[in-house]
Amino acid sequence: MRLDVIITSDRTMMSNHHHKEFLGFFTTGPPIGMPEKLWMWLCAPKLKVDRWGRPIEAPYGLRKIEAALLDAGINAAIIDPDHLSRHLRHAKVLMIGHHDFFAMCSPSVEWWAITGVEPVNSRSFKRLMRRPEIREAKRRGLRIIVGGPAAWQWLWRTDYWREFGVDTIVDGEAEKVVVDLVEKALNGDELPLYVYVGPDDVPSVDEIPVIRGASINGLIEIMRGCPRGCKFCSVTLRPLRYYPLEKIEEELKVNARAGLKSCILHSEDVLVYGARGLEPNVEALLKLHKLAKKYFGTLAWSHVTLAEVKYSQEKYRLIDKLTEVIYDEHQDWIGVEVGIETGSVRLAKKIMPAKAAPYPSEKWPEVVEDAFAIMHDHRIVPAATLILGLPEEREEDLVATLELLDRLKEYRSLIVPMFFVPLGVLRDRRWFLREQINELHVEILRKCLWHSVRWGEDMVSRMYFRGLRYEPVKLLLRLFLAYVKRKARKVERQLEERGLESAKRGRAVSVVEASNQ
Repeated sequence: MRLDVIITSDRTMMSNHHHKEFLGFFTTGPPIGMPEKLWMWLCAPKLKVDRWGRPIEAPYGLRKIEAALLDAGINAAIIDPDHLSRHLRHAKVLMIGHHDFFAMCSPSVEWWAITGVEPVNSRSFKRLMRRPEIREAKRRGLRIIVGGPAAWQWLWRTDYWREFGVDTIVDGEAEKVVVDLVEKALNGDELPLYVYVGPDDVPSVDEIPVIRGASINGLIEIMRGCPRGCKFCSVTLRPLRYYPLEKIEEELKVNARAGLKSCILHSEDVLVYGARGLEPNVEALLKLHKLAKKYFGTLAWSHVTLAEVKYSQEKYRLIDKLTEVIYDEHQDWIGVEVGIETGSVRLAKKIMPAKAAPYPSEKWPEVVEDAFAIMHDHRIVPAATLILGLPEEREEDLVATLELLDRLKEYRSLIVPMFFVPLGVLRDRRWFLREQINELHVEILRKCLWHSVRWGEDMVSRMYFRGLRYEPVKLLLRLFLAYVKRKARKVERQLEERGLESAKRGRAVSVVEASNQ
């Protein structure tokens, strides 16, 4: 098979993470407490491929690009990074997508700042781009086009742009522009250095192609955009578009035919699928979930918003109704990512005024706790994010976040603090850096760590891994959690000792001053 266009990414992206999506988050950190090869096996094991090196599953975004090119009659395919060499001898274009090329997104940037060690996603991507076969193909005239959610990072790292010989960067939804770019590259025409796809240029639902091959862990989009308008998020800049059920079913079938046993329904808020504004469309959501369960034994949600969890349950008993559809002999819990971001009402009003809607921002902490309680009662396990270092953050805001964390400690969840990265409307603001961490930030980090360790141990033991094939993964995760606990206790002791020494010095100074008086 001779390809004109190769589509790929590095191993941290080209993996199904043992069919446990959350393990993929470990690629955002450095190898902690174990060799990098073992860390990579834990979070990014190799994929099954066919005889040409085409992965059975591939990242959903790459599948969309592949489908757009194939629909246009272009000879293209996604190739696993371990099988690039034989195809690069003939290919004219190499396309690469990634969620975090240089570990500049959260939580990668946070783990790098705290540990001082480069995360494996950045290391892995750089190793890919420095492979001799890619360098040699580039010398022969290979055109390199990169894109994906982290395309903006190349504007900050122009040194790598030059080193890796990237011809074009596509920032934004690429389906409407990618065919023209690739045709120019194949014809040897001059390419633009940077292509930005703004909110007015995004594809309509009809212009978004149906994937041709299976996606990682059966992830499929059900909609694009978000109506919440949070200022730190770039997704809210794009218009809201719902996929019709017929289009969703086509992609469900693609994944089912490939032998996948589960799926992930992806949107910025699954519970507003088909909504009228923020008013849940109960019928549409029930039809969607019944359709997914028709093809797969288990399903997960990529994201929901906490306000929608609370409102939809209180007004429509929607969480009751959905879990009645989802839970059966194959599944008795569901995982999802949610955003807390802050416990401060003051900050919530400033940076995410619609996050609590239809409730007022003044009730944001109450919305968070009530949603966590609903999810806990329904065996929905949230992986929640907090943002440290938001613009205009004050000590009172951090205290409010600490108070909220205390209220959430009895609800099964993982809570991940992240450093502010300037995106969306706030893209012109300053990054939050390690040097800006104060004692309140440290206390938030500490509370989140112990909360997540506690519930992480519970999930590893009772919920997340079932079956003998996961025993090696469970063992490694238990060892990792034990290591984290030992290190955390050691750091806490050191901080306590420093505090005691500071207190002693303070008392000594007071005694001297008193005696002088």
